[in-house]
Amino acid sequence: MYSALSLREAILDNLKSRTWRAGQRLPTERALSGQFGLSRTTVRRVLAELKERGLITQTVGSGTYVSAEVAQALAELGSGDAPLATSPAELMSARLVLEPAIIAMVVGNATAADFSRMEACCDRGEAAATLEEFELWDGRLHEAIADAAHNAFISAVFQRMNEVRAQGEWGMLKRRSATPERRLDYQREHRQLVAALKDRDGARAVQLCLEHLAHVRRNLLGY
Repeated sequence: MYSALSLREAILDNLKSRTWRAGQRLPTERALSGQFGLSRTTVRRVLAELKERGLITQTVGSGTYVSAEVAQALAELGSGDAPLATSPAELMSARLVLEPAIIAMVVGNATAADFSRMEACCDRGEAAATLEEFELWDGRLHEAIADAAHNAFISAVFQRMNEVRAQGEWGMLKRRSATPERRLDYQREHRQLVAALKDRDGARAVQLCLEHLAHVRRNLLGY
């Protein structure tokens, strides 16, 4: 069984080896989904990440293509950007330290556009038809909160954490622990956290953040 990480690495291998060259069209989402046994949502998430990094371009109604600047994008990606070998327990420990710690910066720096992005992530998560899609928007919400600190280093750290969430072990634990009731709990906790941030209530936002992460850890890891 392949993971999102497997798909990402396969595409990168084709780009690095120049099997796929600048301007060349990639296989369709449907083809990649079938080849790797992944949902279309997961394929889109991987392609969206590679697009953000300048490796590929996408044209509605035409398809996905290798970027004209792929060589430069690969050079910037560098060997230091390889996926982190991090366990779910390590990730949750890091999140419990890092996410509450940035709340003050978010409260001080977030703009109306940041709050709109957070609420859009909540909307998309609540409308998600599958667990994978919900997990995608869950991760993007936490990334949107981090970006609202308006600190490039913090944004980079949270992008890396979302890469870890895309790895197979995290997804396996999510699927094992998922229930409709727990998803509803997470959705409610997300809304409460965003509301506290919008109110610029740092103390309440920190409390809600800690409670949410402790809840996720308990459901995933049992403690």
